[in-house]
Amino acid sequence: MTVADEPQEGLGARLRPYALTGGRTRPVADLPLETLIRTTPQGESAVPRLVLEHKAIATMCTAPLSVAEISAHLRVPLGVVRVLVGDMAAQGLLATNQPQSTSNDRPDIKLLERVLNGLQAL
Repeated sequence: MTVADEPQEGLGARLRPYALTGGRTRPVADLPLETLIRTTPQGESAVPRLVLEHKAIATMCTAPLSVAEISAHLRVPLGVVRVLVGDMAAQGLLATNQPQSTSNDRPDIKLLERVLNGLQAL
């Protein structure tokens, strides 16, 4: 089977993450998966003008969600969500709250346990 013979749905599924991020694989800011994201007042007012994925992120983040939770809700790869959220944060549409690090520059274990429990509850 050649690429031309594949169903359009399969081909679109492979191209979609690339199209969503404009081909970028790195976010504009470092966003660990446990970073909490919340829509800013500017983001809330911009919702009607946003494209689909941005609109979904802004709508779901009226209450804080982690980057990992956003990825799970949207069913989009984590790397893609990091790029999208990073772009939106740079535009002032989202606020990020990164967890406190311990002295050895590792995230707090209690926070990681809460994130894991939240993901398991999905």
